[in-house]
Amino acid sequence: MPPRTKFNREDIVEAALEISKQGGLSSITARSVAKSLGSSVAPIYVNFETIEDLIEAVVQRIFAISGEQIAKQTEKNVFESIGKASIAFAREYPVLFRELMMKPNNYMENYDQLEGTLLEAMARDGEMGDWTMDERRRLLFKMRAFQTGLSAMIANDHVPSWIDNKTAEEMLMEMGEELVFLQKIKREEKTQ
Repeated sequence: MPPRTKFNREDIVEAALEISKQGGLSSITARSVAKSLGSSVAPIYVNFETIEDLIEAVVQRIFAISGEQIAKQTEKNVFESIGKASIAFAREYPVLFRELMMKPNNYMENYDQLEGTLLEAMARDGEMGDWTMDERRRLLFKMRAFQTGLSAMIANDHVPSWIDNKTAEEMLMEMGEELVFLQKIKREEKTQ
């Protein structure tokens, strides 16, 4: 009889991640992971108390992948890096993008917490440092609405064939620049 293969937590998380790429997080079951590993369900329950614990570990791995995609970006602007990473994630992991970004779930960070972090970054930007909190908040929401919408269109394959990664990134940057430009005009009009 050949020796039994042992699977560690990382092996199990990677197998569950591969399953979720095709069927979403709800497709992660003890049986589906065991089948992918070619084992019984025992290694899964030795490493995770519940399937929900395994799914949480997969979500953390997804966030790590997302962080890696942001880190790959070479832009000096945090919004540009986040936007380009969002497009890349939507293209590479459309099922997971739809599940995490387009459906209610307990995995995504509270929007208000994320907004606070981004607003602080905007306040440190020399170009927006003297803007009011409301001006920064409204600009951020408009930028995120466009970026999320574009990423959702990509994840759902609802973009014309002429929009490749580079074109999508260019459009994202153009919209960001246009929104900042319009906000500057509004600010100037208020002071006149």
